[in-house]
Amino acid sequence: KTTTKHIAHQRYPLTNSIYLPHTKLLNKSSTGSQRTNPIMAEEISTGPEELPVAVADAASSDLDASSAPPQIEEKMEVNPSGENKSQDAETETEEKDLLPLQVGDKGMVLVTWRDGQDSKLQAVVVERRPCDFWKRRSKKRKLQKKNSGDVSTATNGTNSKPAPSSAEGVLKTENQVLEGVKGKILGTSSSENELDGLMADQIDYYVHYVDHDRRLDEWISLSKFDLNTIERVKVEKKVTLSDEEKDGEGKTETEGEEKKPVTRRTRQATLGSASEGEFRIGGGNWHGSSQNAGGDPTLAALEREHEEATKVKNIEKIYMGPWEVEAWYYSPYPEEYAYEEKLFVCEFCLKYCKRKDNYLRHKRECDWRSPPGDEIYREGTDTCNLCVYEIDGKDHRVYCQNLCLLAKLFLDHKNLYYDVDPFNFYVITETDENGAHIVGYFSKEKQSAEDYNLACILTFPQFQKCGYGKFIISLSYELSKREGKPGSPEKPLSDLGKISYRSYWTHILLTLLDKQKPEDNLQIKECSEMTGIKSEDIISTLQSLNMIKVWKGQHVVYVRQDIISEYKKQEKRIRLCNNKYLSWTPPSKRSNLKR
Repeated sequence: KTTTKHIAHQRYPLTNSIYLPHTKLLNKSSTGSQRTNPIMAEEISTGPEELPVAVADAASSDLDASSAPPQIEEKMEVNPSGENKSQDAETETEEKDLLPLQVGDKGMVLVTWRDGQDSKLQAVVVERRPCDFWKRRSKKRKLQKKNSGDVSTATNGTNSKPAPSSAEGVLKTENQVLEGVKGKILGTSSSENELDGLMADQIDYYVHYVDHDRRLDEWISLSKFDLNTIERVKVEKKVTLSDEEKDGEGKTETEGEEKKPVTRRTRQATLGSASEGEFRIGGGNWHGSSQNAGGDPTLAALEREHEEATKVKNIEKIYMGPWEVEAWYYSPYPEEYAYEEKLFVCEFCLKYCKRKDNYLRHKRECDWRSPPGDEIYREGTDTCNLCVYEIDGKDHRVYCQNLCLLAKLFLDHKNLYYDVDPFNFYVITETDENGAHIVGYFSKEKQSAEDYNLACILTFPQFQKCGYGKFIISLSYELSKREGKPGSPEKPLSDLGKISYRSYWTHILLTLLDKQKPEDNLQIKECSEMTGIKSEDIISTLQSLNMIKVWKGQHVVYVRQDIISEYKKQEKRIRLCNNKYLSWTPPSKRSNLKR
């Protein structure tokens, strides 16, 4: 773990075009420590060491008039149209004259990477809001609170229903949450009215960077755009019909028919049955249906609906222990908590609060110091241990639901269901004298027809680039080997998941082949039994290494010593699960022991 200075609102350039938001360690000092570039794929090499970025006004790049000779000052005043004219004034004039950008407009946006270099990316406007959105929202809340207080006083203490809390486990489906929050997030209610009369530079724009993952989507001001590259979206003009035309004159039968309003019920009816179109909070990856065949139009429609409903992050940051972390994606928290600038999460019980004073009060009262469930792994020293806890979703529903909600902030296609009963959760923690601090987890179906040994995997951003991704993957395969059947992760994998798994499979297979002798004549099936990796994953990995050849009409493994030697020279240090520290018995053998 290395520490670097935190620089707000920056992005990180990596190989394979994978960029991630920032994470910082909360510290009262001016130079708080921060972990390096957050990413699950530990094998990806980062760029140069993080350097301080000088954030200055545009005028700082121009000639300083106070330090210039008198004759230059005079020229600057007399010849305002010359080359020495301030670029700030030009930019401000352009921004004032520019009409507000609309949803769908495109343009190049200036982005600062971690090495201090600036680059421009094409971005699409997804949503809009006033620059002082959070101030307006705070004033509205205070006014509503004052009005509600006056009403309660006037009713002489009438009992009111308490607001749901995370401790009680609010069991709502995502569809119910979206109906109450969608207007607030997407600007379909009062937020659009708030934009009336505002200038273009008085509006913040939520943008998506083209050909980049949605985790980089963010709110930016107009000053970030290159105004010369703005591409306006074409808006169709509304045609006003006369009374006679409204009666149906000159219309076809289709045009004359009254259009029925599109509701969630009618939309689900067109997409398929309700069981196929439900979104749930749970342990697995998101799928539109259980039988998801390639090219399924129903699945494609559900995918579009999912992206539309979750296109804007509803929570911008979370505070978890000593860390402040930017959220990557939308998460369907209960309506009371679902649209907040900040959310405070207890790192032990995972209960969440939207106010800091409530969070601090909960920290004083919370007696949890480790996840629930059974400890199945412990490795390390007396001061700091790496521990793993196995948690049954049926026995600890509230904790597992809170874990799924928290994980959804960093996973795009996660299955959205509050039904966590069919899953076991394996929580990885760093344990010290203060307790067991969660660093990541993976979930696994209790009964999988496809032999999946992992449903969802996540290393929290503040603990990424520390080797935990490979450790979690290796742990899932150690469980598969003890069960006596090879396993595979649930598909499809995310971009980070693909990189992590491909790197793990490459390391395991090349290490295994390096130890084998030519006369051993190792088979693919034997490799699968020894490593716990399914045969199709082994074949795809060997094909990527160009180690599958056709010999006498058959596909054989062609062991290339040059590839193995080159890999050994890299001397990669990968943190893997040590089998001797794992105390776990498969459920099938547990039932036999009970009998």
